[in-house]
Amino acid sequence: MEVLSALDLGDLIASFSKLPIYPVFDVAYYIISILYLKYEPGAVSLSRRSPVASWLCAMLYCFGSYILADVLLGDSPIDYFSNNANVLLASAVWYLMFYCPLNLFYKCVSFLPVKLIFVGMKEVVRVRKIAIGIHHAHHHYHHGWVIMVLIGWVKGSGVALMSNVEQLLRGVWKPETNEILQMSFPTKASLYGAILFTLQQSHWLPISKANLIFFFTLFMATCKIIMTATHSHGSPFAPLESFTSNFLFGNPNGDHDDHSDHHHHHDDHHDASHSGAKSKEDLNEGTRKRKVKKAE
Repeated sequence: MEVLSALDLGDLIASFSKLPIYPVFDVAYYIISILYLKYEPGAVSLSRRSPVASWLCAMLYCFGSYILADVLLGDSPIDYFSNNANVLLASAVWYLMFYCPLNLFYKCVSFLPVKLIFVGMKEVVRVRKIAIGIHHAHHHYHHGWVIMVLIGWVKGSGVALMSNVEQLLRGVWKPETNEILQMSFPTKASLYGAILFTLQQSHWLPISKANLIFFFTLFMATCKIIMTATHSHGSPFAPLESFTSNFLFGNPNGDHDDHSDHHHHHDDHHDASHSGAKSKEDLNEGTRKRKVKKAE
């Protein structure tokens, strides 16, 4: 009986790894991607003011990962736009999301139970894109592990790594909000997934690609569905990351460098530290005053 159930699971995993993602899963990916675009401040007014800029933003949200991966591998960044069916599907989703009468399409897909289904389907596409990205990079650079991880990460992270370019199209410039400085859960998970798939591709991870695709998709879909349902912005990796970061890289708030500078440039640094401390105190005092005013 156990052997039969194991065989059934094996068949399920094999079938899942061969499951075509076009068109159903791709459409779910476009719906969630453009839904997140619509959540961005000013996105709706932009769609009225400049439909071309809005459409370009939507295309970046849907195909940003392909564009960036092609640039990194030395291919044309507009190669993916030769896939007319995908571009038309994404454009149709964009049009319905922003211009559907009575906002009906948006209301339907943002209804939580429906949205959760699409969120899970998007993760199926994300993991498949990571796996394909690793395979593609391996074809170009057989022993280029860093390149393989990089391409897999880019393929999985979508527009997140190009967020500043997309913001420029919307007339926004916030360099301090780039995804490298403040990684979201999907970006971190895509990086970890890219490392796993690279190890598997290089035969350092004793697991089949089909199994890895199945279990990593299960993990990603479960996490994203739970996070979306609970409106959580936390990361399941946070406790492990906190411990590992402290162990490997030290406390991010530590002042080890300050001490070494102080040791080498005692007099000058003492004055600079003193003035820095003063300005910090002044800043904190100003913040406290503003808070009191707001409270009043």
